[in-house]
Amino acid sequence: MELGILGLIILIADIYAIYQIFTSRASGLGKLLWILGVLIFPVVGFIVWLLAGPRGNAVRA
Repeated sequence: MELGILGLIILIADIYAIYQIFTSRASGLGKLLWILGVLIFPVVGFIVWLLAGPRGNAVRA
């Protein structure tokens, strides 16, 4: 049961990351590469995206 919940959490996090990538101002190729990274390496891709992903819509102070 715990493994199923963990898998669901990872799936939700990856869907969130992909949505954020789609709505970012990154180039088309950049978006494609980020999405592929998140899809191929779900956990590592998500963590790398959190640390270094495109933040085109972020408001800069």
